Amino acid sequence: MSADLVIGLDVGTSGARAILLTADARILAVAQRTYPLHTPGPGRAEHDPDQVVTAAMDALGEVARSRPVGASIAAIGVSTIFHSLLAVNSQGVPIGRSMSWADTRARHQVERLARQADPKLLYRRTGCPLHPMYLPAKILWLREVAAEAFTRAALFGSLKDEILFRLTGQRAIDRSVASATGLLDLERGTWHEPLLEVIGIGADQLPPIVEPTDIIGGLTPAAASLTGLPAGTPIVAGAGDGVLSSLGAGAVAPGQMTVMIGTSGAARLAVGRPVFDAQARTWCYYLAAGRWIAGAAINNGGLACQWVRDNLLPRRAVEGNESDFETIEAEARRAPPGAGGIVFLPFLTGERSPYWNANARGIIFGLAAHHGPHHVARSVFEGVCFRMRSIVDALNEAAGPAREYRATGGFTRSTFWLQMLADVLGQPLVLPRIEEASAVGAAALAALGTGLVPSLDDIAARVAVDAGPSPDPAHRAVYDRLFRLYMDIYWANQEAFARIAEIQEDLG
Repeated sequence: MSADLVIGLDVGTSGARAILLTADARILAVAQRTYPLHTPGPGRAEHDPDQVVTAAMDALGEVARSRPVGASIAAIGVSTIFHSLLAVNSQGVPIGRSMSWADTRARHQVERLARQADPKLLYRRTGCPLHPMYLPAKILWLREVAAEAFTRAALFGSLKDEILFRLTGQRAIDRSVASATGLLDLERGTWHEPLLEVIGIGADQLPPIVEPTDIIGGLTPAAASLTGLPAGTPIVAGAGDGVLSSLGAGAVAPGQMTVMIGTSGAARLAVGRPVFDAQARTWCYYLAAGRWIAGAAINNGGLACQWVRDNLLPRRAVEGNESDFETIEAEARRAPPGAGGIVFLPFLTGERSPYWNANARGIIFGLAAHHGPHHVARSVFEGVCFRMRSIVDALNEAAGPAREYRATGGFTRSTFWLQMLADVLGQPLVLPRIEEASAVGAAALAALGTGLVPSLDDIAARVAVDAGPSPDPAHRAVYDRLFRLYMDIYWANQEAFARIAEIQEDLG
């Protein structure tokens, strides 16, 4: 059999997924391994790189064992989360854990960066607003707060270059993940030297940049032994999980928006060049082959539901299974639209788009004596949907309007939550038949990088979709009213957010 199979490896926030895919986009096998997001203190959200690599290798090994007899693998494409920072020493060994996108420790460094550099100019150069999740503030935090680690660091990398290094022995970062660091000059395609000077590092302390379709190298004998795949199997750099979700969903044509809720959440539109928002509410990252994705993202999607499920409900689900919404959904279904007048602001790990407020904190507003767990359960689903509406509205103004909304992510397993989002957005949803969109996107780039498919558009055309829910006008009216209140509560608490964030930091 010819080498017409590809593997997509998706290294996400809570686990690694691997899929075995044919050139015509049929999934033959899927494997998943989980790992924790460590949150040992206020603002901290970290990954242990060894745990992540072990999970990735195990997932690859499982799909490798599932390949048909006689079949060979043309390439492996790699998807990883955006915005991680992993410092490594001169021997290439990680210095502690990586800081994830959800880590907000660098909020004070954002304030200092805003005084040293023009935030609007940086946004226009890098496509990334100043925010603690991006690498300029994280690296400055290391320099100012963790000086020993900063001094020992020979390279300020990410989970992407660590995974590529463990697979191939070569360190590199793809242009897609690089475009979401806040350090890349999008127009020139090189690291933005004036910003590097401000944070105190040189371009030689960052990984070399490659195209998402580039073959980095072959699978090392050590990685081959761990996975059961042949040594020398080509590894294609791939891209970031967010933009690959759009590719895996087949939404790379103008006007096609993906709305994704997983651990976090995002709305994304494909564009032919970098697109910026006058109010800097949105970001713009590279996909591949000259295609860009304009978008906006929230920190707290399934993460907020998992927290409520595990901490506030009387019946607990299986520990650590963030995709198990059944327990909280069973409670939520008992409450009517509007959750009896409870409004949940799900800022458990701060806020990204559209207002970039790392100080924002969670609020359950409107609690009364007649409310029960079912009202609280429904309110968190609704609160996440209100957050999604805030970024969808901003993205439509900056890069839209969208003509189609494709739903992706773990929430698509819940017809209850899908209907709610359609009601809150007032838009019908389209459902790609492929669940693991980021892993599929990574496999697709492996196919593109090895010449098995000719273009991104050809890949997108192979994605089958079904009609999803349409909005219920009566529910839409309830949610319009509550969304206005939701926004009022948010803006009324700006000073309080800053004060409580300071207090939490002082109290540890």
